Amino acid sequence: MFARGAGRLGRPGACMHGCVEEQRLCLPAAGCPGPSGGPAAACGMSRLLGGTLERVCKAVLLLCLLHFLVAVILYFDVYAQHLAFFSRFSVRGPARALHPAASSSTNCSRPNTTAPSSGLPEAPSARPGPTAPALPPCPDSPPGLVGRLLIEFTSPMPLERVQRENPGVLLGGRYAPPDCTPAQTVAVIIPFRHREHHLRYWLHYLHPILRRQRLRYGVYVINQHGEDTFNRAKLLNVGFLEALKEDATYDCFIFSDVDLVPMDDRNLYRCGDQPRHFAIAMDKFGFRLPYAGYFGGVSGLSKAQFLRINGFPNEYWGWGGEDDDIFNRFTKIQNTKLTMKRDGIGSVRYQVLEVSRQPLFTNITVDIGRPPSWPPRG
Repeated sequence: MFARGAGRLGRPGACMHGCVEEQRLCLPAAGCPGPSGGPAAACGMSRLLGGTLERVCKAVLLLCLLHFLVAVILYFDVYAQHLAFFSRFSVRGPARALHPAASSSTNCSRPNTTAPSSGLPEAPSARPGPTAPALPPCPDSPPGLVGRLLIEFTSPMPLERVQRENPGVLLGGRYAPPDCTPAQTVAVIIPFRHREHHLRYWLHYLHPILRRQRLRYGVYVINQHGEDTFNRAKLLNVGFLEALKEDATYDCFIFSDVDLVPMDDRNLYRCGDQPRHFAIAMDKFGFRLPYAGYFGGVSGLSKAQFLRINGFPNEYWGWGGEDDDIFNRFTKIQNTKLTMKRDGIGSVRYQVLEVSRQPLFTNITVDIGRPPSWPPRG
């Protein structure tokens, strides 16, 4: 217990027993009864509780403010990693050609942010993400092949059905196996005009075959505009050039008539060290070649092989003749060597009228001109 001096009323000892006088009231200290009994004690207790409550409220308010500040800091810290929010403020100052560790415009608090260059938009922070594991090479002998196939052309074949059967084929007729990396990228080129019925069956049979063969491929239908004489070889040259414009990684080219479907999926649509002829036995020829040196129907050449022979001849209007010329280019027959350098992929002239990427193929409509005045071959 302790005693205080004269109070505000000027009467020494106005508050006894160690009590404190406040605002002309004699308020007892903690545990000090008032001189007149209960009222002074109640008044002191109320003042004590009020002060305590005020301090508690201030503490709670301070805690709430602290919590709010922490939440704001965490919010911006998380989203700044993806939106580079804070890096926008660093481009306001002039750019300096300094090492990032010495540059004042570099946000050193985040090791994955980079110093922005002057006048260029700020890129998001380059936080390394998870990389997809490298796929193994596709096997030389795909395990999912079924062998001999039953081929028929009598059932109705709408394109909607073919599309439902091949959900993995992308727009434009592109496909890549999801579980392995093929050794080649194949472009399938189809010369075409007014053969929609055959095209639907070709897509119905060939897409599942090519997918089972684990090929990375694209299908290109080269549609000859107009009603002039058909020129198969020139359309194949056009298909070669247009496919490379879309994807320069094509290194294997399969040239196929729209009405030819393999009867065995073990006939792999790949390119080899030499040009390949896939249609070595056709039902319309009694499963034999019509003559020695026949190279029509379906053939396959690598990009290097195709360029080496200067592509296919452009001057064979009508059916027939171009197959023999193509075969002769491989065998380097003398009279063909004379025309091979001036007639081929280097001299083809055409105009692309339309490029339409369908769900199962890319259609390219072209104007290849008209045949010369002399009678067409074939």
